Amino acid sequence: MNKQRGFSLLEILIAFSILALSLGILLKIFSAGVNTASVAEEYTTAVQIAESLMAQTGVETPLQQGETSGVENERYHWLVSVSPFTPSIENFDPATSAVLLFKVYVMVTWGDDQASDRRVELTTLRLVNKTL
Repeated sequence: MNKQRGFSLLEILIAFSILALSLGILLKIFSAGVNTASVAEEYTTAVQIAESLMAQTGVETPLQQGETSGVENERYHWLVSVSPFTPSIENFDPATSAVLLFKVYVMVTWGDDQASDRRVELTTLRLVNKTL
């Protein structure tokens, strides 16, 4: 009796097909993770820029009505808008108030084209003593 041992050609082809599918799935998962990490890094940078601009407003730059814009790191376009804010509180009279309230809006955008631009927006309120 002559019994041959080993794998047939069909078994080897099936094993290679399973291996190729597994490697393809693993590479797709890995590239998606790298892409997600890259997007997260961009958002982190944009938030840091926006927070920095917000902290500067009223300290390094005067807190007055208007808009300023610029570019950071040749990629992130920013806009800072300062406008007067009147709260909708009953019995609030801005004329008798000792402070002025300003709304500070910061927007940072980045991306390759206008259709797929990413954006971070921050808004806060700032107080300024009224000059009498």
